[in-house]
Amino acid sequence: MTTFTHHNNVDYGPVSLTCSTIKKWRVLWTKPRQEKALGRFLDSMGVRFFLPLVQRVHFIGGRKFRTSVPLFPSYVFLDSELETAYEAVSTKRVCSIIEVPDQEQFANEIAHIERALTGQASLDLYPFAVVGRHCRVLSGPFQGIEGVVSSRLGPSRLALQIRTLGQAALLEIDADLIEPI
Repeated sequence: MTTFTHHNNVDYGPVSLTCSTIKKWRVLWTKPRQEKALGRFLDSMGVRFFLPLVQRVHFIGGRKFRTSVPLFPSYVFLDSELETAYEAVSTKRVCSIIEVPDQEQFANEIAHIERALTGQASLDLYPFAVVGRHCRVLSGPFQGIEGVVSSRLGPSRLALQIRTLGQAALLEIDADLIEPI
């Protein structure tokens, strides 16, 4: 399941994403795992930003947890003056400010992402998990098992083929739990 979050109750539809002469879209490249903390800081300032989140599955101590993680790790999209971007850098959570050369195109792309997430579209969050790719299970009861992706069972489910003694066994697993080898 995909979810979307935005702050300050801002409508991110095409009309509200138009560019102004003072405010511009900028991309804040954050330090690892600092996106939500930066979002809370920007929200406390009343600044308009875009941080799309998706649900991921994790195993901790044998228990299955679902958490919200950024769709684009290490990136927060900011619509404000340059001074606000500098204030975000002062939090020590931001590595760099990336200027957006084509504001209109960027605003349209963000609107499309928001529409896809709001409409519960099936986004491929696992482009590495193509059929035939060798992968390893990262966590859970099958941690360390290696196999080949044999089919995609849904947006976040895979069938991992494990060859043992010349025969194959299929393991149905969440795509969150594997990494490419």
